[in-house]
Amino acid sequence: MELPFYLSFRDFEKDYFDNLEKWFEHYHITSEIDFLKSLAELYKPYLSYNFSENKLQTDAVMKVKNCFFPYFDNFGISFCVDYENGKQTKSLKAGINNVSEWKTITMMEYSQHILDKINKYFQKNNLEKEKQNVQDYINNYEIITAKEQTGYCLDYDQHQKTLAFLRAYLPCYGSTVDISLYRNFHFSMVRIADFIDQKLKAVEAFEYSIFSTLKSEAKMKFHIKSHSFLTICN
Repeated sequence: MELPFYLSFRDFEKDYFDNLEKWFEHYHITSEIDFLKSLAELYKPYLSYNFSENKLQTDAVMKVKNCFFPYFDNFGISFCVDYENGKQTKSLKAGINNVSEWKTITMMEYSQHILDKINKYFQKNNLEKEKQNVQDYINNYEIITAKEQTGYCLDYDQHQKTLAFLRAYLPCYGSTVDISLYRNFHFSMVRIADFIDQKLKAVEAFEYSIFSTLKSEAKMKFHIKSHSFLTICN
């Protein structure tokens, strides 16, 4: 059963028991703990543990490959080449190859990028975007994996992990994401996580909570980094 992703805590709280009832109807041998564990997995990617304040915080970002041309400025008009004392220190190669680096972007930026790719696909294929539902193209392989000389190079497998959010956030029509809706999502994530964790605590299953899981993961990452640093120093 695919659980709905909520951008608003108020809507999440209001529909909680309705969704729980649907869960029991779909899975005959199950429990509320199973339902809560699935909810925790759904929202956990958009949160992180804050060491200094010992609490959860919204962390809705992802890493993507950003492709660009090195050493060039105003490509197609002039080239930015390194010179020293009037002499060229870096020669231009016959072929101009782009390079890539990992870049961290917000889910709003990622969503806008997906929306841009979809609308570009509409334009390229002479489709009237007023008659095309964006939601029908969110997971279109051709669109997501379309290669551009510059810009973000998306990974289709990684994209699958964002579908629940994209279905909830992207508009059915249009070319711009809703900033106010994203702001609501940003402020709602911690409240939703706290709600889930309190329910898990009530049924004595707090070890599955988002707080407990992310805190353990954060401690593990910290110890690994500390160990690596000490190894380098020694």
